[in-house]
Amino acid sequence: MKKMAIIHTSAVSLQDLTTLCQEIMLEVEIINIIDDSLLNDVMKAGHLTEAVTSRIVRYALMAQEMGCGAILNQCSSVSEAVDAARSCLRIPYFKIDEPMAKQAVETGPRIGLVATVETTLPPSRRLIEAEARKQNRTVTVQEYLVPGALAYLMETQDQEGHIRMVFDTIQKAAGENDVVVMAQGSMAILLPLCKTLPVPVLASLEAGVRQLIPIAERQE
Repeated sequence: MKKMAIIHTSAVSLQDLTTLCQEIMLEVEIINIIDDSLLNDVMKAGHLTEAVTSRIVRYALMAQEMGCGAILNQCSSVSEAVDAARSCLRIPYFKIDEPMAKQAVETGPRIGLVATVETTLPPSRRLIEAEARKQNRTVTVQEYLVPGALAYLMETQDQEGHIRMVFDTIQKAAGENDVVVMAQGSMAILLPLCKTLPVPVLASLEAGVRQLIPIAERQE
């Protein structure tokens, strides 16, 4: 059976990602590698550290050794560790938010970036700006933070409460930009509400998983 790995820094998107993979890529075995200390360490330091990067590289090498044909990085706060890991691997390692960044830049020059963890904002901004350079476009990225929202969701599993905490900020961002990017995959639960907003609101999960389809189709 074909194998793919997802490296998680929490279990918050575990079920959603596993279900998406099962729906989108039939006959693929998903191996979940979860280390919830990774995000905690990044949040304590305020940025991605060498120690966290080193652990992620080792997890990626483990996934390769297990026979996986590709790896998906689940967490935007540690996404820049993927750049270090890629040079050590023979298999592709995808960032879940790369397709979302590409679509945001294609949609409009004013991009609202909404996050529920402060350490996600800098790498997500850099990812969008790097994508704009690839496309030879000029963008402005306006950051919006909903502090404590992801921690609340992880501690309580209260999705409705999480939605109430975050939606007002997404509405504000939608009124001030051409497109809104939801930096955390856990925010995808807000997509149905966001259909009423005046600009596109993008989430990372489905587009992030769909990157794996060509690899799954090639993998023997």
